[in-house]
Amino acid sequence: MSWTVLFFRVLSFLHIFLPALILAGIIGWIVCARCFHPLAKFPGPLLASVTRLWLICDVATGAAEKTQTRLHEQYGKTPRARAKRAKDGEETDTDFYLPFRARWARYPDAFTNLDERQHAERRRIVSRLYSLSSVLQLEERVESCVEMLVERLSERAATEGAIDMAEWIQWYAFDVIGELFFSRKFGFMENAHDHEGYIHALDLLIPFTAVACAMPAYMRPLFLASGAMVPRVFEALRALRHIETASDACVAQRRHDSTRDKAGRRSQGQKDMLDGFFNILRSKGEEKDFTLTEVKMEVYGAFIAGSDTTAAAITAILYHLMRTPSTYDKLTAEIDEATESGALSLPAVQYHEAVGLPYLVACCKEGMRLHPSVGLTLPRHVPAGGCVISGEWFPAGTRVGINAAVVQRDKAIFGEDADELVPERWFRKGAAKMDRMMFQFGSGSRICIGKNISLCEIYKLVPQLLRSFHIRFAEPEREWETRNYWFNKPSRVRALLEPRTHAQAQSARKRTGCL
Repeated sequence: MSWTVLFFRVLSFLHIFLPALILAGIIGWIVCARCFHPLAKFPGPLLASVTRLWLICDVATGAAEKTQTRLHEQYGKTPRARAKRAKDGEETDTDFYLPFRARWARYPDAFTNLDERQHAERRRIVSRLYSLSSVLQLEERVESCVEMLVERLSERAATEGAIDMAEWIQWYAFDVIGELFFSRKFGFMENAHDHEGYIHALDLLIPFTAVACAMPAYMRPLFLASGAMVPRVFEALRALRHIETASDACVAQRRHDSTRDKAGRRSQGQKDMLDGFFNILRSKGEEKDFTLTEVKMEVYGAFIAGSDTTAAAITAILYHLMRTPSTYDKLTAEIDEATESGALSLPAVQYHEAVGLPYLVACCKEGMRLHPSVGLTLPRHVPAGGCVISGEWFPAGTRVGINAAVVQRDKAIFGEDADELVPERWFRKGAAKMDRMMFQFGSGSRICIGKNISLCEIYKLVPQLLRSFHIRFAEPEREWETRNYWFNKPSRVRALLEPRTHAQAQSARKRTGCL
C-alpha cells in the first residue's frame, strides 16, 4: 500500500470519527463536571459548571450582580458558578486580581498582592497616610472641593435646569483626589468637563480589565494581543497608557519642584498625600525598600480607584434618598436642626460633626448597602484542609467569594425590606450583626486602604448638598442606569436643584415635626 493511499485512508477516518471523538469528549467532560466533580453537589447553571466562558460572558454584560442575585434566589446560599478547582498549594488569593497589577511595579500593590505576609508589610509602610487622623489634617482640601461643587451647581441650576448629578459628583471626587494628592484640583468642576479625558480612559479601561480578570490566566495574553485587531481592546490599552502617563507626570512634577526647593522646606512638613510618600522615600526608603516606583504606584492607584468608587457611593445615597421622599425630608430636617443649633458648622460641614448625626449616618450606610461601589465577587481560594461555609464543606482550592451587592440585600440578614431604603433598620436590635455583613469597603486585612478618604468626601458633601438645595428628579419615572464592570458605576441621574433659604429649612422641619 502506497503512502498516498494510506494518507487518504487516515484522512477519511479522521473526517468520519474525529467529530464524534470531539463530541464524546465534550459530553464526557460535561458528565464528569456535573456528576463526579468535587463541586458537583453544588447546584448552578449547566454552562457555568463546565466552562469559564459563562463567567466571562456574564461579566461582559455589566450586570453580574443581577445574575448572582438570581442564582442565589434559584439555587440557594452556595450556587456553583465555576467549572474547576485550583491546584492544592496555590495562594489563598486568586489570579483574578492580576490584570489590575501595573506591569512596571517592583512590588504588587495592596489590591493585587497575593502574598499575605508581603501584603501586610508593604501596606504598613503607607498605612499611616491613609489613617483617619492623617486624612482629616487635609480636610480643608476636601472642603474647598465641596464649596466649588455647591457654587457650580448653583450656577448651573439657575441657567440650565436639569443637572446630571452622577457626572458632577464624579468630577467632584476626581478633583478631591487632585487636592489630597497634589494640592490642586484637576479642573473637572471648574471647566465642567472630563479633564484630559481621565474619566473616559477609566470607562474604557475598567470593563476591559474586568473581563480579563474573569478569563483563565492562559487566555489573557491572547486577549491583550487582540488589541492589534479589536478596536475596543486597543482603545482600552491606550487608556491604560494614558492613566500611567498622567500619574507619572504628577510624580515627576513634584520631584522637580522638590529638587528646586533648595531650602528643603517641602520636606519639613506634609501638605498633601504625595508629600507624605516622598517623606517616606527620604526617611525610610532604603530601610523599607520604598523607591520612586512605589510612590508612582500609590499615585497610580489613586487615579484608578480614587474617584469612581466614592462617586458611585455618593450618587447612590442621593438617588435612593430622592426615591424615598419621607426619608429625604426626615434627613433634611435633622441637618437643618443641627445647623440651627450649631451642631453643624457654617459655611462648611466638618467631618466630626457630620458623623455625629445618627440619621445621616444611617442614610449614608443604607445608600451604600443598596448600591456598593464594587459589584463583582472578590474571589479567594479555600486553603489547605478545606473549610465549611454556610454548612457546606468546600475542598481546598475551591474558588469562593462574596458579592457585596448580593449579601447586602439578603433578607435573612437585613429583613424583608432589604431592597428598600430604610435607615431606621440601623437603630433596631441586630444592627451589629448587619454591620458585620457590610462589605462596601471589603473586610479584614484587605479592607480598602482609601476608606477614610471616601468617608470624608461622603460625610462632608451629602449634608452640605441637602442644606444648600432641594433636590428632586427631573424625570421621576426614569430609573438610573448602572454599569457593573468591577466598579458599579451609576449614570443619568438627572435632577432639578432649587436653592434653599432659611425659611424653607424651617418649613421642612415643621413638616417632619422637628420644631
